[in-house]
Amino acid sequence: MEKIKIGRIVNAVALKGEVKVYNYSGYRERYEELERILTDDGEYAIEKVRYQQQTVILKLAGVDDRNAAERLKNKDIYITEENLLPLPENTYYIRDLIGLSVINEEDGALLGTIKDVLQPSSQDIYVVALAGGGEAMIPAVSEFVREVDPEEGCVRVRLIEGMIEG
Repeated sequence: MEKIKIGRIVNAVALKGEVKVYNYSGYRERYEELERILTDDGEYAIEKVRYQQQTVILKLAGVDDRNAAERLKNKDIYITEENLLPLPENTYYIRDLIGLSVINEEDGALLGTIKDVLQPSSQDIYVVALAGGGEAMIPAVSEFVREVDPEEGCVRVRLIEGMIEG
Protein backbone atom coordinates (compact mmCIF):
# COMPACT_ATOMS: atom_id res chain seq x y z
CA MET A 1 0.00 0.00 0.00
CA GLU A 2 1.57 3.26 -1.12
CA LYS A 3 1.23 6.20 1.25
CA ILE A 4 0.95 9.75 -0.11
CA LYS A 5 2.08 12.59 2.17
CA ILE A 6 -0.53 15.36 2.43
CA GLY A 7 0.53 17.22 5.56
CA ARG A 8 2.44 17.39 8.82
CA ILE A 9 1.29 17.78 12.41
CA VAL A 10 3.13 20.84 13.68
CA ASN A 11 1.71 21.35 17.15
CA ALA A 12 -0.90 20.55 19.77
CA VAL A 13 -3.84 22.94 20.17
CA ALA A 14 -5.48 23.69 23.53
CA LEU A 15 -6.18 20.86 25.98
CA LYS A 16 -8.60 18.45 24.29
CA GLY A 17 -6.20 16.63 21.98
CA GLU A 18 -6.52 18.69 18.81
CA VAL A 19 -3.54 19.00 16.47
CA LYS A 20 -2.47 21.80 14.13
CA VAL A 21 -1.69 20.60 10.60
CA TYR A 22 0.54 22.12 7.95
CA ASN A 23 -1.31 21.12 4.77
CA TYR A 24 0.74 20.06 1.72
CA SER A 25 -2.21 19.21 -0.50
CA GLY A 26 -3.10 22.74 -1.64
CA TYR A 27 -6.73 22.00 -0.73
CA ARG A 28 -7.32 22.37 2.99
CA GLU A 29 -10.94 21.16 2.82
CA ARG A 30 -9.46 17.79 1.82
CA TYR A 31 -9.48 16.70 5.46
CA GLU A 32 -13.27 17.10 5.64
CA GLU A 33 -13.59 14.48 2.89
CA LEU A 34 -11.43 11.91 4.69
CA GLU A 35 -12.59 9.49 7.35
CA ARG A 36 -9.06 8.70 8.52
CA ILE A 37 -5.42 9.61 8.16
CA LEU A 38 -2.19 7.66 8.54
CA THR A 39 0.99 8.61 10.37
CA ASP A 40 4.15 6.57 10.85
CA ASP A 41 2.67 5.59 14.23
CA GLY A 42 -0.61 4.27 12.89
CA GLU A 43 -4.05 5.14 11.65
CA TYR A 44 -6.41 7.71 13.16
CA ALA A 45 -10.09 8.36 12.53
CA ILE A 46 -10.88 12.05 12.05
CA GLU A 47 -13.55 13.16 14.54
CA LYS A 48 -13.62 16.87 13.71
CA VAL A 49 -12.06 19.39 11.32
CA ARG A 50 -11.94 23.13 11.94
CA TYR A 51 -9.81 26.05 10.79
CA GLN A 52 -7.76 28.76 12.44
CA GLN A 53 -7.09 31.30 9.66
CA GLN A 54 -5.46 29.12 6.96
CA THR A 55 -4.42 26.35 9.36
CA VAL A 56 -6.22 23.01 9.60
CA ILE A 57 -7.06 21.81 13.12
CA LEU A 58 -7.93 18.11 13.54
CA LYS A 59 -9.45 16.19 16.41
CA LEU A 60 -8.34 12.58 16.01
CA ALA A 61 -9.99 9.56 17.67
CA GLY A 62 -8.00 8.35 20.68
CA VAL A 63 -6.06 11.62 20.99
CA ASP A 64 -7.97 13.08 23.91
CA ASP A 65 -5.58 15.39 25.74
CA ARG A 66 -2.71 17.75 25.12
CA ASN A 67 -0.06 15.16 26.02
CA ALA A 68 -1.38 12.71 23.40
CA ALA A 69 -1.50 15.53 20.83
CA GLU A 70 2.07 16.59 21.70
CA ARG A 71 3.28 13.04 20.95
CA LEU A 72 2.08 13.49 17.35
CA LYS A 73 4.03 16.72 16.83
CA ASN A 74 6.29 16.61 13.72
CA LYS A 75 4.58 13.47 12.37
CA ASP A 76 3.79 13.39 8.67
CA ILE A 77 0.19 12.76 7.58
CA TYR A 78 -0.53 10.35 4.75
CA ILE A 79 -3.45 9.02 2.76
CA THR A 80 -3.63 5.94 0.56
CA GLU A 81 -3.92 5.94 -3.21
CA GLU A 82 -7.65 5.17 -3.01
CA ASN A 83 -8.17 8.52 -1.23
CA LEU A 84 -6.57 10.59 -4.00
CA LEU A 85 -8.92 13.04 -5.66
CA PRO A 86 -9.52 12.64 -9.38
CA LEU A 87 -7.64 15.30 -11.31
CA PRO A 88 -8.96 17.49 -14.09
CA GLU A 89 -7.90 16.58 -17.62
CA ASN A 90 -4.26 17.41 -18.44
CA THR A 91 -3.39 17.75 -14.75
CA TYR A 92 -0.95 15.38 -13.05
CA TYR A 93 0.30 14.58 -9.59
CA ILE A 94 3.94 15.63 -9.17
CA ARG A 95 4.85 12.08 -8.20
CA ASP A 96 3.62 10.94 -11.63
CA LEU A 97 5.85 13.47 -13.42
CA ILE A 98 9.11 12.74 -11.58
CA GLY A 99 11.27 10.43 -13.69
CA LEU A 100 9.53 11.06 -17.02
CA SER A 101 11.84 11.46 -20.02
CA VAL A 102 11.92 14.92 -21.58
CA ILE A 103 11.97 14.75 -25.39
CA ASN A 104 12.67 17.61 -27.80
CA GLU A 105 9.58 17.76 -30.04
CA GLU A 106 11.59 19.13 -32.96
CA ASP A 107 14.14 16.34 -33.38
CA GLY A 108 13.05 13.60 -30.95
CA ALA A 109 16.26 13.93 -28.90
CA LEU A 110 16.25 12.89 -25.25
CA LEU A 111 17.01 16.01 -23.23
CA GLY A 112 16.90 14.41 -19.78
CA THR A 113 14.41 13.46 -17.07
CA ILE A 114 12.17 15.42 -14.74
CA LYS A 115 13.73 15.38 -11.28
CA ASP A 116 11.48 17.88 -9.52
CA VAL A 117 8.50 20.18 -10.03
CA LEU A 118 8.62 23.63 -8.47
CA GLN A 119 5.40 25.47 -7.69
CA PRO A 120 6.53 29.03 -7.02
CA SER A 121 3.51 30.76 -8.56
CA SER A 122 0.57 30.15 -10.86
CA GLN A 123 2.63 27.96 -13.19
CA ASP A 124 4.73 24.93 -12.32
CA ILE A 125 8.36 24.67 -13.38
CA TYR A 126 9.83 21.32 -14.40
CA VAL A 127 13.39 20.81 -13.15
CA VAL A 128 15.10 18.59 -15.72
CA ALA A 129 18.28 16.62 -15.07
CA LEU A 130 19.93 16.94 -18.48
CA ALA A 131 21.30 13.85 -20.19
CA GLY A 132 24.62 15.65 -20.79
CA GLY A 133 24.90 16.80 -17.17
CA GLY A 134 23.53 19.83 -15.36
CA GLU A 135 19.91 20.83 -15.15
CA ALA A 136 17.39 23.08 -16.82
CA MET A 137 14.11 24.65 -15.76
CA ILE A 138 11.19 24.53 -18.15
CA PRO A 139 7.96 26.42 -17.36
CA ALA A 140 5.00 24.03 -17.53
CA VAL A 141 3.02 26.09 -20.03
CA SER A 142 1.65 24.98 -23.40
CA GLU A 143 4.14 27.15 -25.29
CA PHE A 144 6.98 24.88 -24.07
CA VAL A 145 5.34 21.67 -22.81
CA ARG A 146 3.60 20.23 -25.84
CA GLU A 147 2.49 16.85 -24.48
CA VAL A 148 2.63 14.97 -21.19
CA ASP A 149 2.27 11.20 -21.63
CA PRO A 150 2.79 9.30 -18.35
CA GLU A 151 1.74 6.03 -20.00
CA GLU A 152 4.56 6.41 -22.53
CA GLY A 153 6.84 7.79 -19.83
CA CYS A 154 7.68 11.07 -21.52
CA VAL A 155 7.07 14.78 -21.84
CA ARG A 156 7.50 16.40 -25.25
CA VAL A 157 8.77 19.97 -25.18
CA ARG A 158 9.41 22.78 -27.63
CA LEU A 159 12.41 24.86 -26.64
CA ILE A 160 13.39 28.39 -27.47
CA GLU A 161 16.96 29.49 -28.04
CA GLY A 162 18.91 29.81 -24.80
CA MET A 163 16.43 27.80 -22.72
CA ILE A 164 18.95 25.00 -22.29
CA GLU A 165 22.64 25.82 -22.30
CA GLY A 166 24.94 23.38 -23.95
